[in-house]
Amino acid sequence: MQMIIIFIFKLIVIVAVFHPCKILGELTSIVDGNPVEAIRNKLTFIDQRLAVVYPLIQTFKKSITSDPQNITGSWVGSDICNYKGFYCDNPPDNKTATALASIDFNGFHLKAPTLDGFLDLLPDLALFHANSNFFSGTISPNIAKLPYLYEIDLSNNLFTGSFPIAILGMRTLSFLDIRFNSFTGSIPPQLFTKQDLDILFLNNNDFIQQLAEILPVDQKQERKLAEILGTSHLFYLTLANNKFFGPIPRSIATYFSSVSEVLLLNNMLSGCLPYELGFLTETVVFDVGNNLLTGPLPFSLGCMKKAEVINFAGNLLYGGVPEVLCAMDNLANLSLSDNYLTSVGPVCRGLIKKGVLDVRNNCIMGQPDQRSVAECSVFFSKPRYCSYRPTYRYLPCWVPHFSGSPPSPMAPSEPAPAPV
Repeated sequence: MQMIIIFIFKLIVIVAVFHPCKILGELTSIVDGNPVEAIRNKLTFIDQRLAVVYPLIQTFKKSITSDPQNITGSWVGSDICNYKGFYCDNPPDNKTATALASIDFNGFHLKAPTLDGFLDLLPDLALFHANSNFFSGTISPNIAKLPYLYEIDLSNNLFTGSFPIAILGMRTLSFLDIRFNSFTGSIPPQLFTKQDLDILFLNNNDFIQQLAEILPVDQKQERKLAEILGTSHLFYLTLANNKFFGPIPRSIATYFSSVSEVLLLNNMLSGCLPYELGFLTETVVFDVGNNLLTGPLPFSLGCMKKAEVINFAGNLLYGGVPEVLCAMDNLANLSLSDNYLTSVGPVCRGLIKKGVLDVRNNCIMGQPDQRSVAECSVFFSKPRYCSYRPTYRYLPCWVPHFSGSPPSPMAPSEPAPAPV
C-alpha cells in the first residue's frame, strides 16, 4: 500500500513539472507570456479606459530611475484614480465613463530618460503638469494626436533638442510652459498665431533667433497676420533668458495687443525702440531689461495705460525721460537704471522721491548715484542714430496735459543729444 502512495505522489510531481497549467491554472501566461497583460486580466477596473492606460503607467514606472519621495509606491493595483499624481474624470465624449483626465507630477523630482510611450499615448488626458522633475529626451510627435490635451507644463526639467513642432498641430492647447530646459534653435512664428493659446512660457532655454523672424515686419505679412489673429487670446508671454537678438520689430503690437505680460529681459536685443510699443494697451508688465537696446524713450509709452511695471534697466538708452511716461496712473515700478539717460522733469522727480522710478547709474545731473562725467563723455563721443526720429515725440493716444505730433514715416535719422 505504501508503494502505491509513493508512486501516485511521484506522478503528481511529474505532471506539475511538465504541465504546470494543469495544477496552477493560468500561471503559464504570467511566466511565459506578457506578465503585465496577465495581471491586467486578473484586475478589475471601473472602466475599460483605465484598463487601457494601466500597462502604459506600469511600463513608465519601470523606466523611472529615481523616486526620492516614493511616489510610484502608490501605483499599484487597478485603482488608478487613487495613484498619487493621477486624477480621473468623465471624458468629453462620454459623460458616464471614467478616464484618466489629468496628471500632476509637480515637484515629485522623478527621473526618467523620456516621456515617449507614456504622455503621448494617454488618449483622454487633458492636463499634464510635471515641473521640477528630471525628465529628459525630446517630445514625441504623437502628442499632437491627443484630442483633449490643453495644458502642458514641462518646466524645470532636462529636455533638449529643437522646439517640439508637433505642438503646432495641437488644436486644443491653451497653456504651454517649457521654461528652464535646454531647448535650442528657433521658435516657429506660427506658434504666436494659435487661436486658443493663452499662456506661453519659453524663458530660460537656449533659443537663439532674430526677434523679427518671430514677428515679421513686412506690411503684407502684418495685414495678413492681423486677419488671422482677430481677437488674440495670448495673455502671458515670456521669452526671457534666451539668446534672441536684433531690434524689437514694429509689428510687436500686432502680435501682442492683448498680452498682459511681455518678458524679454536678459537677451541680446538691440536697436532703437519702436513707437508702436505704445499700442500695447493691455500690457501690465513690460520687461526688456539687460539687453542692448538704445535710443530715446518714445513718448508713446505713456499710452500703455494698464502698465504697472516697466523695466528698461541695463540697456544703452539715452535722452530725457518723458514726463508722459511718469504721469501714468497705474505705474508702480519704472526701472531705468544703468542706461545713459540725461534728464528728468518734475513729474518724474516726484516718482523718484516715492521710490517708483529708479534712474541710478545714468548721466542725469543733480541726481545721486550717477555715472562719472568721464564715462558719460565716452558714451556720447560716438555718433548714435535712430531712424524715424520724430516718432519718438508722437503720442498716439489722448493724455490730459500732453500732446504730440503725428510721425513722419520717412523721417530722417538724427544724432543722439549730448548730456547737458
